[in-house]
Amino acid sequence: MTKKIIIFICACIVGLFCNASVSHAQFKEDIYAQDPNIKPSAAAKADTTKMFSFKDFAGGLAHKNKMKIGTMFAGSVMVPGSAQIYNKDYWKLPVIYGGIGTLAGTGGYYLHKYNITQKRYDAWSADKTAFEEAYKTEYPFEAPALDLQSKKTGTWLMAGAGLIYWATLLDGVVNYESDSEPLPGRATLYSALLPGLGQIYNGEYFKLPIYWGGLMVSVHCTMNFNRNYQRFKRIHNEATTDPNYSQNISGETAKWYRDVYRRYRDYSVVATAAVYLLQVIDANVFAYMHDFEVTEDLTMHVEPALISPYNAYAINTPQMGANNAFGMRIGLTF
Repeated sequence: MTKKIIIFICACIVGLFCNASVSHAQFKEDIYAQDPNIKPSAAAKADTTKMFSFKDFAGGLAHKNKMKIGTMFAGSVMVPGSAQIYNKDYWKLPVIYGGIGTLAGTGGYYLHKYNITQKRYDAWSADKTAFEEAYKTEYPFEAPALDLQSKKTGTWLMAGAGLIYWATLLDGVVNYESDSEPLPGRATLYSALLPGLGQIYNGEYFKLPIYWGGLMVSVHCTMNFNRNYQRFKRIHNEATTDPNYSQNISGETAKWYRDVYRRYRDYSVVATAAVYLLQVIDANVFAYMHDFEVTEDLTMHVEPALISPYNAYAINTPQMGANNAFGMRIGLTF
């Protein structure tokens, strides 16, 4: 269950990144057109846009055409540094490739050293088990030491390479030039890369405690429930496999708590993903609605009106007659 949830969350995040250039369709129609035989104009036809085009991406890198921020970002995910090329920040390329290459290469070297000691330890453990089962005596050779320091160093170096990669993506979005602000695509990617940054970009600072608080609570619950799940899982394994087990918690009780904490942990993971996706959607929607006119002007207009049958307007021939009626038209502006 947990693996499926994690895979689903990762798929959502990757889909969000790769679909930064969103496919959209627009349909326009004049609802007041009186002649039903008039064909819709070219502007009224459905307009669809490709999610990602390698042709547009290559043309943008060659500075032959303007690249959409979503296309630039998706290309930068696949080819680190391409956003800096499009933004003409060429001096950053040695920093990016040098930093990622050095840290990733060195981190891989240290992790390889650790893996060698891990394999030796596994081989020793297998020999020890076979020897003790065969001769019913203690294995005379000591366990080889694990190079835990190399593991720690390699992990931190790989994390540093990932941080540079993340900073490369954020830098490309920050330095993208646009004709209008706020740009919905920029707000969306801000929130995708750093939760809450899209709200800061939109000037909606009051939302930060809501989303940051939601993420912190859900992450805390995930870690806490997972810690208890691992604890009762270990107790259950000991109670069911160790004949000398003598703790107060029985195997059945440990199994019940294990399943409960696992279920709560999974719920917390889903809550974390939901809050994350919600703040991304929020940043996108309110960036689009930034120029939406909101006024406190509330007025009502009352005027006489001629009420005609619907078919009269459909054939574009409203006429005075017995089927018409006089009434009042009320318009509310808010």
